Parts: sequence; C-alpha cells; structure tokens
Amino acid sequence: RTAYRDPAVLYHEGIFHIFFTLVTTGDDGGPFLRVATSRSRDLASWSKPRLLTPADRNLNYSSPGNVVRFGDEWILCLQTYPRPKGEKYGNAASRLWVMRSADLETWGAPELLRVKGPDVPIEAMGRMIDPFLLHDATEPGKWWCFYKQNGVSWSWSRDLVRWTYSGSASAGENVCVVHDGAEYVMSHSPKNGIAIRRGADLREWRDCGTLTLGQPQWPWAAGRITAGFILDARAIPAIGRWLMLFHGSAFPEEDPRGGFDNHASIGIAWSDDLIRWSWPPH
Repeated sequence: RTAYRDPAVLYHEGIFHIFFTLVTTGDDGGPFLRVATSRSRDLASWSKPRLLTPADRNLNYSSPGNVVRFGDEWILCLQTYPRPKGEKYGNAASRLWVMRSADLETWGAPELLRVKGPDVPIEAMGRMIDPFLLHDATEPGKWWCFYKQNGVSWSWSRDLVRWTYSGSASAGENVCVVHDGAEYVMSHSPKNGIAIRRGADLREWRDCGTLTLGQPQWPWAAGRITAGFILDARAIPAIGRWLMLFHGSAFPEEDPRGGFDNHASIGIAWSDDLIRWSWPPH
C-alpha cells in the first residue's frame, strides 16, 4: 500500500534533507501521491516522513527534483501528476511547480513554473514532469530548468519566474545535472537503470553507459532501477565522495503485483569518480 520514489537530497548545516514521492493506496484502491521529507545526520537513521502536499488525485504533487538556494529562500521544484478515474500515469494536465521556504521547515503554496514562457497559455504548455533546477556554471545569475517533455527539454531564467524555452534532446526521465570539473554530468532514467552523460555546454552530450548497481542481488529492485539523484558530497566531512540516491521497484511497472504505487524503495550508493559505485552490504 506504500511506495517511496523519486528522491532528492540537500545537505545543510550538518543535516541531510531528503525529499521524495510518498505513494499511499487509499481504502478505495486508488493511489495518492504526495511530496514528503525526512532528515538524517548519518544517512542511516531517518526521521519519520513529513508530508508537504495534500492528498488530491487531481493534482498528485510529486517527483521533487531538487532544492536550491535563491536569494534568501529555498526553492523546491516538483510536478503535478493528475491520475483521476484510476489512470495509471499522470495525464496531459501534468505541470511543473515550485515551493518556497525560508527555513526548510515551512513551505509556501505551489507556484506554477511557466517554462514555455509567459505568453504560452497554461493549457498549451503540454504534459511535462520531473523538473530539475541548475545554476549555470559559466554565467552567474542564469538558471536552467530541465524537465521531461519531448525527451528532456530545458528553459532558462534569471529570476525563476520568467522563463525562456531553449531546446530539447532525446533522454529518459528524472534528469539530474551536476558540475564535475569542466564538465556537466547528466543522469537520466531509461526503461531500466540510470544512464550517464557528460558534456561541456548543456547542449552536446556523450553517453557514458547505464548503471544498474546491485540490481542482480536486490529483490527489492529487481523490476526497475530509476530516478537517480546525484549529490556532490566531496566537501562534506566524513563523506568525501559523490552520493547517489535512487528508487528501485520489486516488479516491472506492468506486473499486476505492483511496482509503481507499491513495492518501491529508496536506495543509496557512493562513488569517488562517478564511474565505480559502492553501496551498503545489507
């Protein structure tokens, strides 16, 4: 009756804050998707999940992409994933949103991200999911939003309010982009696994393979591994490496036993070079 999906992690003042999709199945059989958060100091013991969005199948706020600092606020990006009448996947009304907080504790109401530009009507924006915000490494003050539409699409802004659409490329879902030296590293999710790309300019990418980590030995992730989120934790005391959080499903999404709204769990791995990965032994 429960699934834990789509992790995003922020480290701030000695605490890891994880944001994720919490899926619960109601007594009427239909799922509710909500954004939840939990905290940890050691990546092993976590606080009880705290819900940030309401239970509403016509909205289904979910898939938090990341949390960034903008001015004196924290900005969390997320999606709506409407699934009325028992629909399995988010319908054409799926859109992107942000929530704002001064303290990572109290969050404001979701605000629509008009990533196609202010002149494009909401109903003409098209289905879009899985947002991720990135500060440009070479142009201070410029922000990018990556999202799932026509593969991966991207738009840019200087205030996180007025956006300019900028292009798209073939890719899976749940895009995450980090800086590594002179390059950007993108992770995205194909049918199974976490695919890695590298590029210098956010437009031209080279494929660097697909990670399935310990999937052959993980019954809880045998159906699919997806939604990889990479955190640069090299400067964090006692960590000193890259972290990846992801979710795994026990069964494929088309399996009648579940694997989409249940039997989904969050996992963790770590790496010194974004190539060779390790994970907890148990």
